[in-house]
Amino acid sequence: MPEPTFPLLTASKKADICLLLEGTYPYVRGGVSSWVHQLIIGHPNYTFALIFVGASKEHYPKMHYDLPDNVCHFERHFLSDEINLGPPEPRSIKPEIIEILKSLYEQLSQGGQAPPLEKIADLRKVLFKAAKYEPEDFFYSIEIWEMIVDTYRKNCPTLPFNDFFWNVKAMHAPILAILRIASSAPLADCYHTISTGYAGLLGLFLRLMKNKPLMVTEHGIYTKERQIDLYQVDWITESNPDIAAGLDSRISYIRQMWMQFFEGLGRLTYSASISIVTLYGQNRQKQIDLGAPPDRSIVIPNGVDIEKFAGLRDKRSDGVPPILCLLGRVVPIKDIKTYIRAIDLLRKKIPNAEGWIVGPEEEDQEYADECHALVEQLGLKNHVKFLGFQNISDILPKMSLMTLSSISEGQPLVILEGYAAGVPVLSTDVGSCRELAEGRTEEDRALGSAGSIVPIANPRALADAAVELLSDEKRWYSAQASAIARVEKYYGEQTFLNNYLQLYKQVLAHGRNRV
Repeated sequence: MPEPTFPLLTASKKADICLLLEGTYPYVRGGVSSWVHQLIIGHPNYTFALIFVGASKEHYPKMHYDLPDNVCHFERHFLSDEINLGPPEPRSIKPEIIEILKSLYEQLSQGGQAPPLEKIADLRKVLFKAAKYEPEDFFYSIEIWEMIVDTYRKNCPTLPFNDFFWNVKAMHAPILAILRIASSAPLADCYHTISTGYAGLLGLFLRLMKNKPLMVTEHGIYTKERQIDLYQVDWITESNPDIAAGLDSRISYIRQMWMQFFEGLGRLTYSASISIVTLYGQNRQKQIDLGAPPDRSIVIPNGVDIEKFAGLRDKRSDGVPPILCLLGRVVPIKDIKTYIRAIDLLRKKIPNAEGWIVGPEEEDQEYADECHALVEQLGLKNHVKFLGFQNISDILPKMSLMTLSSISEGQPLVILEGYAAGVPVLSTDVGSCRELAEGRTEEDRALGSAGSIVPIANPRALADAAVELLSDEKRWYSAQASAIARVEKYYGEQTFLNNYLQLYKQVLAHGRNRV
């Protein structure tokens, strides 16, 4: 799919809404990307500009979506490719920028509630000045070198300085890239980031530099997901061998530093956002715990086009075929290995059981290769099928359980799509999956259970729940009826779109009153 080109937006021709997208639409299929596409198409009277930021171009080789007609601007940036330093030579930066950088660093490393926007508003004038500096001015400046050395001596003098320095560089180089992106970003009446993290930092910079409102929608909680990733990565060197081997509950200063950094980015995003949106109540509380002001935090659930999927119910064969399907990316956070091990246990009770894995594998090829190797090791080639990307309408009528083995989720669209097509759920107890299966309110719970919820990282529990649902047709059909009733009553697409329409009207009115 060729990259689209658009004329540069000017003050007389700006977008209504600029979406800030980190590692998702339009380069990743499904999940949040499906939601973004749905949001844009569902609001044809608004124009959207899109800014995509990702780690490296090699991770996002091609687009997977045709951009809707109401997208008036698209640009992409790869943060690890944006900063190319020249030969080292001494540089210097004005003292006021150093002081603001110190203040920003303090905000990134402190806990508690997000600071009032007024407290960081003095960043505005400095951002414009800082954007004129070259990356070398920061990384080769004597003043910043002294800041780095001082932090090292105070916090982790027993670690190799080289490890500390390169982690600091890897952490902060994207901030300079984000600042450059913000300086030339398209004009819009509001900016809407679909995560915190680096996209959220871009939103903060745009809020300050463009003087237009920012809003954030989180599906999963970005800060928590990065913590999970950081606990697992092996590129952070542990000074204590017991920690590296997973035998010590403590973690290294470097790992803590990365975690605090992303927590800080989240707090700064919340501080700059006029509205902080998530998909369900439990996630809202997590946002508040991480610093989001409660009075700006709201819940807007997902919704699906029920009519689109309802017709698939008639395409189902009679009975309950022993087919579990995991619709998602083959990445560690989806815990595909637990799913594979569960299928191994399931086939010992139901010999013709199959587990389908429908989703892309290129995002983490090493992990995908490990999953294929596990299938070979367990002798499951006839029971576990990697089907890659598929048309969901072709897959839904053939499965009996929409299965998620994830260790983190938000409010999965695939569950709601499965419900609309008449497919119950079998999921780990993450995100809003329990309330989707069992109901959120007393009235909702009266509709009955739409499947089963099990603990994370527990193949036995996943397999046992699958046996119960697949072996008892009466229970399966009861779960199917509950799934259909729940999605039709609470999770229709039009309700979701209307909620965002009202929110956009409020935020845009605020933005259009600002010059």
